[in-house]
Amino acid sequence: MTRACVTHEAIEPVFDADSRVLLLGTMPSPRSRAERFYYAHPQNRMWRVLAAVFESPLPVTVEEKKQFLLSHRIAMWDVLASCEIEGASDTSIRNPVPNDLDRIFSVAAISVVFTAGGTAHRLLKKLTGRDSVRLPSTSPANCAMPTESLVEAYRIVARATEGQTIDEAAVFM
Repeated sequence: MTRACVTHEAIEPVFDADSRVLLLGTMPSPRSRAERFYYAHPQNRMWRVLAAVFESPLPVTVEEKKQFLLSHRIAMWDVLASCEIEGASDTSIRNPVPNDLDRIFSVAAISVVFTAGGTAHRLLKKLTGRDSVRLPSTSPANCAMPTESLVEAYRIVARATEGQTIDEAAVFM
């Protein structure tokens, strides 16, 4: 497969001054880039997991998803602004360029950064020096992990938005 340079500047971060946690993916999948919002692939479980964690109705439209995030004080973006990538394969990433996360940190009092998956976690540390709490990926590539296990792992996000102390050892690593 041919590697292509991919940028996703059209997908803006979701945050406001009330955001307390930042949830970072690696970079949007081709489907998410086409739909211009995060976790758009129908087999990605992010929205189902977050809805279950917060005991909320499943957001469907982009506006519902934005409102869901903001109402739960969650900021969402990606570690990478651009990279060379084959499809949605994080293992194929070359020449990564990070997003300017200060855009969020300068506005919101973020207490904890969560990364969805190992690649996002590693790239965030490598490219920005920032620490994060690694959560399991909700991607179809992580289909071996049951949705119920993802929900349990992501409950830490709700605790963080409520100001509770985060025990990273209790999170899936």
